[in-house]
Amino acid sequence: MRIDIDSYREILDTLTRNKSRSFLTGFGVFWGVFMLVALMGGGKGLKEQLDKNFEGFAQNTVMIWSQQTTKAYKGFRKGRWWSMEYKDIDRLKQQVPEIDAVAPILFSSWRGSNTAYYGDQKTTPRIQGTVPDLLKIIEPKLYYGRFLNEMDIREHRKVCVIGKKIYKDLFKEGGDPCGKKIRVDSTYYEVIGVDYSSGNININGRAEEKITIPITMMQAAFNRGNQVDLIAATGRPGVVMSKITPRIRETIARAHFVDPTDEEGCGVFNTELMFQMINNLFKGVNILIWLVGLGTLLAGAIGVSNIMMVTVRERTTEIGIRRAIGATPKMILSQIISESIVLTLVAGMSGILFAVMILQMLEMYNTEDGIIETHFQVGFWTAIFCAFVVSSLGVLAGLAPAARAMSIKPVDAMRDE
Repeated sequence: MRIDIDSYREILDTLTRNKSRSFLTGFGVFWGVFMLVALMGGGKGLKEQLDKNFEGFAQNTVMIWSQQTTKAYKGFRKGRWWSMEYKDIDRLKQQVPEIDAVAPILFSSWRGSNTAYYGDQKTTPRIQGTVPDLLKIIEPKLYYGRFLNEMDIREHRKVCVIGKKIYKDLFKEGGDPCGKKIRVDSTYYEVIGVDYSSGNININGRAEEKITIPITMMQAAFNRGNQVDLIAATGRPGVVMSKITPRIRETIARAHFVDPTDEEGCGVFNTELMFQMINNLFKGVNILIWLVGLGTLLAGAIGVSNIMMVTVRERTTEIGIRRAIGATPKMILSQIISESIVLTLVAGMSGILFAVMILQMLEMYNTEDGIIETHFQVGFWTAIFCAFVVSSLGVLAGLAPAARAMSIKPVDAMRDE
């Protein structure tokens, strides 16, 4: 569509003569675009914040733990307490080959029962003992150092990985704490890593409040023998965990004379179902965002079309005179549609810029230690797509007024005058 300089001047003159009308019409488009971009950014940030609660967790993971039985089984009464043991790891690997990694975990009894010291600083952490395979199930976010390895387990090394809160409580001066020793009750442990995971899944406490040591060291230091408090397992790629969950429960339950159908007695939590529920939830949220945003934009475009119709009616004589002195229908069409596009595009781009500014402020508010905790900002191509949608709506909004303008005959225009 080719328009000369004079046509552009006419467009600007028209919009200037109808300032209040153009402002009200443009505000509808501005608000629609702002709503669409802001909702998209807000939805993105909300999902990211929710994902942080499950940070590092493999999506095909099951957690197994022992509880008080609710059913009698093979001569054992209901209401019996029982405990898992280290041999259950081998049982799962042998009888459920779909499992990729299995990690036993031991916990200290409760938070506050242990105290960690470094110099004059102290804190009350939760202690957990585990194995290197936990990396495949709950991946730590290591800020310094490394995680446990097989040598730490075999040699019962007195080493530990500390959480973010423990690090900030004990090492207030900052810096790399690896190689330094902290005291937990009466035992000294060498720090080999700092885990900055901030997930809120509460498995006997948040990751940032924990000190992780080799499970063999914890068995000896806390006199736990071969007991296991929790078993975490993840499936091989492509394995649907919900299909093998009954076999996992049966393998553990039968070994300890617990009814395999006793879901209360042998607890199993499948994270796969939880992640599916979250993904489905945000699919619905995204659809709702687009419906609301596009609906608001469409309402703004209808407003633009109505205003352009009024403008065409008011300029009937002007258009008729232009037709009489040689203006072609194509020239009239170009002018009306161009006015519609300029109006919607200016309002739309203003809405995008304002939404981007608000989202940037939200990101700055969610910044810690110079690192953005949550990203609300929309992508560049998302903004370009929104601008394209606004331009397309501008064309559509101008079609009806343009058709009305093209239908004006010079004779009728003179008669109206």
